[in-house]
Amino acid sequence: MDKISEPSSKGKKRQRDQQDTQPQTSDLHQTLPLEENFAFSDTLVALRMMRAQFPRIDKVSIQPFVLRSQLYSSVKDRTQVDRELESLRREKVVRIFKLNTGQDDHAIMFLEDYLNQMELVVKRLEEKKQGDLQVFNWFRTHVINSKLEPSIEHQELYTLLSLGGTVKDGHISLLINAGLLTRQLIDPNMYWFAIPNIGSVLKGLSQGRKEVLSFLNRRRYKEMMLASMEKKRLRLSPLDMRFHLRDLIGSGHLKTVHTSTGLLVQVSKD
Repeated sequence: MDKISEPSSKGKKRQRDQQDTQPQTSDLHQTLPLEENFAFSDTLVALRMMRAQFPRIDKVSIQPFVLRSQLYSSVKDRTQVDRELESLRREKVVRIFKLNTGQDDHAIMFLEDYLNQMELVVKRLEEKKQGDLQVFNWFRTHVINSKLEPSIEHQELYTLLSLGGTVKDGHISLLINAGLLTRQLIDPNMYWFAIPNIGSVLKGLSQGRKEVLSFLNRRRYKEMMLASMEKKRLRLSPLDMRFHLRDLIGSGHLKTVHTSTGLLVQVSKD
């Protein structure tokens, strides 16, 4: 897949201090055409840009997240993406989540955004006066801070929560109902860490993928200029066309070709 080149930063070790790894937003990033910020040489830079361009979604309180496939569309070396994501995860800059889409989808969220998302959930429960909310403090302090992998086993979860206080079955049920954990279907003793309030967005993600592919497949040559396609509005997804194009290019469903007038998006042949 062709990509716009960007000056490489190979050979220079990236120094990440606190300021470097903080997520940043910018109205300029939000309005830049996709073609002008399509490829990056650094995973963290790509994450920041995509976070800044995350669409504003009405009626859903969701912090920005980036799909692994979107990073694959914009950073040439997939091995580099995986390696740098692993480093960012270990440094507690980001968390990685397995998404319940029926496909091998993973979302990346800056840790600060994830904690803010959790805080929104707790505030809502406080307003409704539902359950023993101290478990959320235990979860944040003892589980999130020490368990960096996308999943956790029931006994380990119980042990870590016990560092905060006496754990009851109702506590874990509260975490599940809040959307912070989901049981794995294959092994009910394992949980995936989850992003609260993401359910309706995931439905839109699946529907939007189908809508974009259907749109291109109906065209005579199954292709369209990237700049023109980016302006199209989707009916079935709260996520914008730019979000879906990055995802579908990175997953291999679409590909880009350089032309004299810009990037052309084509449906990939089976």
